[in-house]
Amino acid sequence: MKVLVSDKMSQDGIDVLNAADGIQVVYKTGLSSEDLIKELQDTDALIIRSSTKVTKDVFEAVNKLKIIGRAGIGVDNIDCNTATERGVIVVNTPSGNATTTAEHAIAMLMSLSRHIPQADKSMNVGKWEKSKFTGIEVTDKVLGVFGYGNIGKIAADRAQGLKMRVMVFDPFLTAEIAAKNGVELVTKEKLFERADYITVHVPLNDSTRNLINKNTIETMKTGVRIINCARGGIVNESDLIEGLDSGKIAGAAIDVFEEEPPPEDNPLLKHDRVICTPHLGASTAEAQVNVAVQVAEQIRDYLLSGEIRNSLNCPSISSEMVKVLSPYLKLCDKLGSFQGQIHREDYAEIRKLTISYSGSVTDYDTKALTSALVYGFLNTISDGSVNFVNALSVAESRGIVVEENVVHHVQDFANQITLSVTCEEKTNLIAGTLFGSKNYRFVRFNDFYLEVIPDGYLLALHNYDRPGVIGKATSILGNHQINVSRMQLTLDKTFQPESSESPLQEAVSFINIDQPVNEAILEELMKLENVITVHQIDLN
Repeated sequence: MKVLVSDKMSQDGIDVLNAADGIQVVYKTGLSSEDLIKELQDTDALIIRSSTKVTKDVFEAVNKLKIIGRAGIGVDNIDCNTATERGVIVVNTPSGNATTTAEHAIAMLMSLSRHIPQADKSMNVGKWEKSKFTGIEVTDKVLGVFGYGNIGKIAADRAQGLKMRVMVFDPFLTAEIAAKNGVELVTKEKLFERADYITVHVPLNDSTRNLINKNTIETMKTGVRIINCARGGIVNESDLIEGLDSGKIAGAAIDVFEEEPPPEDNPLLKHDRVICTPHLGASTAEAQVNVAVQVAEQIRDYLLSGEIRNSLNCPSISSEMVKVLSPYLKLCDKLGSFQGQIHREDYAEIRKLTISYSGSVTDYDTKALTSALVYGFLNTISDGSVNFVNALSVAESRGIVVEENVVHHVQDFANQITLSVTCEEKTNLIAGTLFGSKNYRFVRFNDFYLEVIPDGYLLALHNYDRPGVIGKATSILGNHQINVSRMQLTLDKTFQPESSESPLQEAVSFINIDQPVNEAILEELMKLENVITVHQIDLN
């Protein structure tokens, strides 16, 4: 399997890949978009940093690529939506440079407080301007932290070591965890109003772009100091300059820019109350090694064992969980495939997939199982472009709602997975379970309870329960030299006959056959008296 490394990366990471059997490493940097596309034609995995741009055009021009690893955190140079559509996993290394970036933010904070870069520059030209560079103490000042992830949490911890009071805005942080870590959880508005320093540690997306702008700056304290070591575009540069010039903002420390490298006429570069660094947040020797080794290990483990870590567009699965979940994933694929084949003719009417988990299977993260179910379902009625990564987004794009229910207590079996497909006028249900560690069975089809081994070719025969139906059906198969290897027959348990005039009870047979039947044989079976439907299911 070929891995392309298209940006500069520590040799330690390259060594990890070279040491793995079955992996060929190609190290080429500075590729144009055209050269990148050419190189990716026979590539299984791509490793990048911030220079390589993986655009929609790149994704649409390649077919073999399975995974992209970002040696770092930010993935704004990857079109993640298109990656998902094309079924390409995107992973990053959120912890590899967390300490380094947080330390840089604290260094910027101290430099802002004591005018260190400006004083150094003055000394370099022979001046002694002691009074000009009078600073402020950070002790007991309020630091407002936007984003309490890997980096924000470390930055907050270091600030607490400096005896600063820390307040945090993070929609995913609970009050209990905040209190445990000694930080105050506040609203976005309160953070703007009360912070003496503001540092941002969030990704750049639609909700964070221009997070700090003219309107929010107006709500801040006069004399606030702003630090951005996250992503350019989170702080609106024009509005920041306006705030600095008006005196509302006492200083700013900027490591990232809307355009990188910034143009020479960018006023931030020459402003006397702004400290600028050239995107150095992750630039330490330790961080370069950490992210290189981590991303290389993630790519290696995915290619060799299927393990997925730190994925941004599909469920992560550890190597241990790959082994544990493997039989469940196979069962989910078969349940989905069965339903997809049953619904081939009324696909346009499908409105909803309802997935239910009960019993011991709920001990695990079911996100991967849901992806496998939806993939199995869509794969039977798609053009082959659906996979484990993009299944949920493809379902959404086709107007199919996916609903997941988890019941932790045991119901009919120690573990059970149920997939219901709702169309405009009907719903079909199939349920499966595992006996032991790897013996999967279908145990329910609508109101029919049974025990079917879901392997190979199946005929699902739905009929009225009258004598001779099964005998005639198997005779037809025998006449065409189709061998029946197994058969399960069950009646509708909800049927309660009241008199001889009651409707005929319905039955379902699942017939395992050694080879597929053709349309002519299916038509012959359908013409049998009392047969309602016949479906051939391929579960190979």
